[in-house]
Amino acid sequence: MLNWLKSLFKHPELVGPAKTVQAFSTSSQPITQDGVMVEQNGWRIDSRDKRTVRLFEVPQPGIELCMVTYRAQMKTANVQVGTYLEMWCRFPGQGEFFSKGLHHAVKGTTGWASYETPFYLMKGQRPDLIKLNLVCEGAGTVWLRNVELLQTPLE
Repeated sequence: MLNWLKSLFKHPELVGPAKTVQAFSTSSQPITQDGVMVEQNGWRIDSRDKRTVRLFEVPQPGIELCMVTYRAQMKTANVQVGTYLEMWCRFPGQGEFFSKGLHHAVKGTTGWASYETPFYLMKGQRPDLIKLNLVCEGAGTVWLRNVELLQTPLE
């Protein structure tokens, strides 16, 4: 009985290396422009209050049966409450579902580190749009670089 219950919460096994779906460089234009500028080979994002910064969208990514991962390097200065990565997957006729990197929320002043948030896609789950955001829960400055969307095949 206990093994059955554990199996309900177990993620499928990864069966291959991660592959890049799309990578974003400073030549890529973030959707949100207010308080976002190119700096330090990435983007500087200034926040005076709670806000969601819409960075990039990936239409028709052509993926299923995989773990899709939103990965970026981030550093912060004087982040008051916290900041984290957020990914939304839209499925035709079903709506939008999200994965938030709350467990990796960053606050204070930090150096460069890599952060990611995953979303598991089962067989037949094919998003027609993936949205990549940064959530700022309060005031502070965040720098992002090496933003990428990856897929890792599932069993």
